[in-house]
Amino acid sequence: MTASPASDAAAALLADLIGHGVRDLVLSPGSRSQALALAAISLARNGALRVHVRIDERVAAFTALGLARESGAPVAVVCTSGTAAGNLLPATMEAFHAGVPLLLLTADRPPELRGVGANQATVQPGIFGPFVRLHIDAEVPGASEFSDETDAGRRVTDGHADGGPDDPTVPTGGTAWSGLAARAVRAALGLEGDGLAGVAGPVHLNLPSREPLSAAADVTATPGEAPVASRVDPVVLSRGPRTVVIAGADAGPDAEELSHAGGWPLIAEIVSGARFGRLLVHGYRELLRDETLGGRVERAVVFGHPTLSREVAALLARTEVDVIAVSRGGEAINLNGRTRAVAATAVEPGAADRAWLGAWMSASQRRVVDLSAPAPDQKGLYSDDSAERLDAVRAELDAVRMRVDRRILVDAVWRATWPHDRLVFGSSRLVRVADQVLGGKKVPVHANRGLAGIDGTVATGIGIALASQADGAPGVTRVLLGDLTLLHDVGALLLPGDEPGPRIQVIVGNDGGGTIFDGLEVASSAAAADLDRAFYTPHGVRVHELAAAYGWEFLQVSTRSALDQALTSPAGGPQIIEVPLER
Repeated sequence: MTASPASDAAAALLADLIGHGVRDLVLSPGSRSQALALAAISLARNGALRVHVRIDERVAAFTALGLARESGAPVAVVCTSGTAAGNLLPATMEAFHAGVPLLLLTADRPPELRGVGANQATVQPGIFGPFVRLHIDAEVPGASEFSDETDAGRRVTDGHADGGPDDPTVPTGGTAWSGLAARAVRAALGLEGDGLAGVAGPVHLNLPSREPLSAAADVTATPGEAPVASRVDPVVLSRGPRTVVIAGADAGPDAEELSHAGGWPLIAEIVSGARFGRLLVHGYRELLRDETLGGRVERAVVFGHPTLSREVAALLARTEVDVIAVSRGGEAINLNGRTRAVAATAVEPGAADRAWLGAWMSASQRRVVDLSAPAPDQKGLYSDDSAERLDAVRAELDAVRMRVDRRILVDAVWRATWPHDRLVFGSSRLVRVADQVLGGKKVPVHANRGLAGIDGTVATGIGIALASQADGAPGVTRVLLGDLTLLHDVGALLLPGDEPGPRIQVIVGNDGGGTIFDGLEVASSAAAADLDRAFYTPHGVRVHELAAAYGWEFLQVSTRSALDQALTSPAGGPQIIEVPLER
C-alpha cells in the first residue's frame, strides 16, 4: 500500500494530543481531512479517544465547546478545508470570550494550491484572527521532498507575530506536525500564547497535506494528563471599602467563597454557577438602584462575565468604584477605564462590616420571590360543610390546571435540577426571567454568555451532556431556551445512530417569535408590522414534527402539574418538551 506522510503525521499528532490530556474529538466528514478522520476513528476503536461525528461543522464546533465547558479540558474539532473552516468561527468567538479551551484542527491545501483558484481552497491561515490564543500554519508532511516549498506552510502566530522559515518552534521535514500538540494544549489552557495568563481559549492548527491523503493503519496512543498551571499568589483584599461580589457567567463557586470569606453581599447571575449561599442577594437590580445600598458601593470584585442586567453594567462603569476583575475570558472587563485584572483573590484577616452586610441582607429578604403553589386546604377538603369542601376542591383543581407562564416555567426547571444534573440557559427571554425570580441553589449551570448569542445552544447542551455523563455518570442535562434559539440550531438535533444518545431535555418556551425584543428600544420606536417582520419573526413551526424528523421523544405540556411530571420522569435519551407561552 502507498505510504502517506499525511496519515503518519495525523496519527502522531492525535496520539500526542491524547498524551497531553485530550479525551474528546468532534469530527465533521471531508476529503482533505481524511487522514485525521481515520486516525481519530482508529484511536476511538482502541479506546484512547472519544469521537463524536457531526455533519455540520458549526454544530461540531459548538458540541466541542460544550464538551470543553463541562470538562475543562481541551477538546479537538476536525474539519476539512474551505467553508468548513469558516463554520468554526462562531464557536471560536464564544470560546475566546468565555475562556473555553478548543483545539481547531483544520485540514488545508498545500501552499502551491493556495491563491491559484484551486477547488475548496481559501485563505485559512489567520482565518480566526484575534480569537485564538495561538495559530500555527503547519508544514506539509513530507515537504522536504519538494524544492518549491515556501514559508507559507511554516508560519506560527503567537501574540500576532509571525515566525518565518527559520522559526525553531516549527518542525520541518518528515516530523512536520510533531511538537504541535504540546504547544497547542498549553496555549488552549492559557499556559502560554497571546492573551491573559491563565485564561483558556481556542487554538488553531492549520494542517495542509498533499496526496496521498490517507492510508489504512491501526493507530494507538497512551493517554496522559494535561499540563497544570503553577499556583498563582492571590491578591489579598483589605476589608475596609464597602464591597460587593459580582458573579457573572462562568464565575463558578469561587465567587461565593470570596463572598463568604469577606462577609460581602453576593450578586450572582443565574448563569454564574455561584447563585447559592447565605449571603446571596435577592432582587439585586432594585437594590443596585437604591442610593442607600448600590449608591454607596466603593468596591466591586467581579468573577466571570456579567451580562444580564444594566444595573450591574452601570455599577462597573462608575469611575469612583474600585473594580477588581478575576480573569475568566479572553477580553478583560474594564467598563470604567480603571478596572484591575487579577488571577486570584483572598481576604485579609479581620471582622466583616456587619452594618454593610446587614443592610443588604435585610433588603434582600424582602425581595425573595416564592413561586410555590399554595398548600392544599386540608380543613376545607375534609369539611362537613359541602360549600366549603367544594371551594377547596375547586382551588385544588385550579392549581393542577394552572397554565404555565415564563415565571412558572423557569421555577419548575430550577426545582427539578440537582447537583448531579446540568442546566443550560439559552440567550432567550427566559434567562432574564430566571435571573429576576429564582432563588439560590448549588447546581452546575452553563450558558453561552461570552457573547450572549443564541448560536449553537442545542449543540453546546449536547456537548455538556456527553461530557457530564461520560463513564456512566448519572444525571440529566436540561437546556432551557426559546423557540427562535431552538430553530437557530435545529441541525444539532441530528445525532449519529451509532453513538449513544445523551440524557437531555431541551425545554422550549414557545411564544411564536422573538419576544425578547419587547424590552428593547426598538419595541417603542418601530411600527408594529416592521417589528413583527424584522424582529419578532413569527414562524408557526410545528415542533412535534421537527422532533419526529430527528428521532427525539416529544412532549407538549401547558400546566404546572404536567410540566413537573415531564421534568422529573426518567429521561432515557434525547427529549424535547414544548411549553406554549403567551406572547
